[in-house]
Amino acid sequence: MPSATPSPADGRRPSPPAPPARRRTPIGTRPGAGALLGWLTDPDAPRLCLVTGGPGSGKTALLGWLAAHGTRARRGRPRTERVPVPLAGQSALGVAWTLADRLGVVAGTPADLVHALATSEARRSGRTVLLLTDLHAAAEPEAVTELLSGLAEVGRIRLVVETRTGTRPPRAARTTVVDLDLDLDPDPDPDPAHDGAGDRGPEPTPSAPPLPGLPDLSDPAAVCAADPLLVTTGYATASADDHGGLRDAWLRAGQALCAADGPADRALVLLTALGDGADPRLRPALAERAAPAPWRMRWARHRGDVSPPWPGPVAVLGATAGGPSAELVLVGDRTGTVRLLREADASGEGRLAHRVAGGITALAPTADGTVLLLDERGRLHAVRGTAPRPPYLERLTEAVSTTLSRHPGTALAAIAGSVVVGDRLGSVHAFGVTGLHQAASHSGRVTAVTAVESETPFVCSGGADGTVRLWTPGRAPVPEPLAERRAPVVALHAAPAPGGPLVAAAWADGRVELIPVEGGGPRRAFRPGPAVRAVAVTATGALLVGTDESLICLEPHGK
Repeated sequence: MPSATPSPADGRRPSPPAPPARRRTPIGTRPGAGALLGWLTDPDAPRLCLVTGGPGSGKTALLGWLAAHGTRARRGRPRTERVPVPLAGQSALGVAWTLADRLGVVAGTPADLVHALATSEARRSGRTVLLLTDLHAAAEPEAVTELLSGLAEVGRIRLVVETRTGTRPPRAARTTVVDLDLDLDPDPDPDPAHDGAGDRGPEPTPSAPPLPGLPDLSDPAAVCAADPLLVTTGYATASADDHGGLRDAWLRAGQALCAADGPADRALVLLTALGDGADPRLRPALAERAAPAPWRMRWARHRGDVSPPWPGPVAVLGATAGGPSAELVLVGDRTGTVRLLREADASGEGRLAHRVAGGITALAPTADGTVLLLDERGRLHAVRGTAPRPPYLERLTEAVSTTLSRHPGTALAAIAGSVVVGDRLGSVHAFGVTGLHQAASHSGRVTAVTAVESETPFVCSGGADGTVRLWTPGRAPVPEPLAERRAPVVALHAAPAPGGPLVAAAWADGRVELIPVEGGGPRRAFRPGPAVRAVAVTATGALLVGTDESLICLEPHGK
């Protein structure tokens, strides 16, 4: 006899059993997922893949699954890096800055990003796949689409773009389309919540959608505290008002502002980017909010400044090596002119009489007042100072010049009795009165060298491999790099300081670090926004950062 169903203790009839939960087909087993993985693993597939479909078709969920889904790298091939980037509510400028930061380059505009990715030497372990969601919900969908069309032509990246059916997609010579409206999943997910937040409701109109929570764009405190991508969208799309100079400063340094770590760092970057015509109330307000940052701004000069004047684009920097001109800074531009500026306020003190045709890639002041210059063809020039040169230094300079006329250099520095040169094969050569010392320090081109006269003189070199390395001529290089990033080193400068030697290093991703060589203090980092062309450490331990449109002087602050 079958057993009876037990009754509950309170005598009520038991509830009927719940219906079985509906089972959704796992995303990874759906036809769209298979098509996307097939595109991802095919080295000959088009660079652009469009994931399209109507609201609720699962586009955003599919891209989220792809971002989390791991694939094994084939033997001998590096792993593909996947970079998810939401486009909802973003301007083209915000998208460009976000992608530039994630890809290790610097870009002031969307066009700059395409050029930088096509020409950069950034170290990447494999192809990068950008997973871009909600194109149809961007604040500037047409402008963002144009940017993505340009990126689709760059060989080092591939794009997966999610967009709703009916939205104009990016253009490319070849495109793979995964249309989820055609996905014959036997049990489709009807829940729109599994699609992107920007993939619900009616199609957006061509005009920009409203910007929720937009701060007062004339209030420095509100701007620094807000979401920087929202501020970028506001300045790019909401108004042509200059907002007292805040808008110009934000657009000058925007990539660094979007990547800054909190309101204090944003206030510091924004302060360094203000032009001389900005509302005078902005500087004290920003300085107050930048107080927790590890730097204090001494001064900044920008393109268009009149009082004090901007000294021009910076290609190379150097600090004079003592004597009556110890407080002067050498600033070289791309035309081959070297100006002298006072460290205290960037006021001009004349220029070197010698001008290098074709531009300067490095300069090296020497203790006797001579300035050595390296031109764009890797040849050496010497500009004599007022003091007479010892004959042995004259002979040394002539010997190095003869060598570089046959084997061009890529980087230059000077130290007492030595001239240091880097080459395109990764080696550093120290030409001295006692002989030649060499070190194979880098994989790829040496991009910068500097040298410091201390108890143990040392050479510091940077390379296209992203490493900064120390070496004392006559000894083996220090095996561990002093610093390393995935972008090439673009500039170095070292100098003795009250607390020990300091090295300033800059990379092609826009980051600058001030590094104590002997470990006697914290490393400090700064990003000005535009691409960094040159750095220098002054005798007082201040940091100079030069770009095509700015020259900034910072003092370390705090612990």
